[in-house]
Formats: sequence, structure tokens, C-alpha cells
Amino acid sequence: MTQPMHPPALPRRRRILAGATGLAMGVLLRPASAAAGDLAVAVAAYTRGAPVRAGKVKLDIAELVDNGNVVPITVTVDSPMTAADHVKSIAVFNEKNPQRDVARFTLGPRAGKASVSTRIRLATSQQLVAVAQMSDGSYWSHTVNVIVTLAACIEGEP
Repeated sequence: MTQPMHPPALPRRRRILAGATGLAMGVLLRPASAAAGDLAVAVAAYTRGAPVRAGKVKLDIAELVDNGNVVPITVTVDSPMTAADHVKSIAVFNEKNPQRDVARFTLGPRAGKASVSTRIRLATSQQLVAVAQMSDGSYWSHTVNVIVTLAACIEGEP
């Protein structure tokens, strides 16, 4: 009676290695439209888990954007900007771009005014969040939903 032949150990190891490599590549090469929880994870990483309250921050951006390649934004924070009470930093996060962290600004009491402006790219219609860290360690935010008619930042563009 003949015994069934078992495949050699080397091909089995190769199958395991190939599976592990495929899993790792799936984690590294995520699609641009990742899970909605990624936005909350990015904000939590910035605040180191501290609570974020709505208010004090105003994210000024058009709610309907014709071209996602160049989108002007302004973030202002209600703060006296004194040595005792000032904005330490402002960060802007997005929901659907390949990278959640859009911009970070460092401020201090000598800035005089808690206001920053820049231009960003938006992959598609999505939610944006501006978060300000105050000198007392508190975090404040403002969230805006933006509709983009001509997208930018899409992975796989030529």
C-alpha cells in the first residue's frame, strides 16, 4: 500500500511567506477612500487622546469647491493671544485624502492673531476638521463638509 505524498516543506513555507507579504501589502497600500474612523484616529493621535470640544475654532472654506487641486482655507481661533492664554498649534485633517494630516501650524503669544491661511488639495467631497491646541492644554475644533466637483489627489493619477 502506498502512502499519500505530502508536498515538501519549502513550498508550504513559500505559501505562508506569500500570504504574509500579501497581507502586509494590503495594509501598506490602502485605497484613498479609507474607513471613516481614520479621521477620528488622526485627530486622536494629534491630541494624544485628550478630549476635543467644538467651538473657538472657525474653519473657513467654501462648502462647494469647483476644483480640488487648489482650495483656499483659513483657520481662526478665538483667543486673546497673551502669554497666559494663547493658541499653541493648529492642525487641519481630512477624511478621504491619501494622508489625513493636511497641515500643522505652530503659534505663540507673539503671533498677535490666531489666524492661518493656506491652499490645500482635496481628493473628493469629504469632511475637514480644524483642531487648535490652547496654552492650557485644551483642544477645540470645527468641522466642515465640503463638496468637490473636480477631484484631486487620487492615487494612480498619471
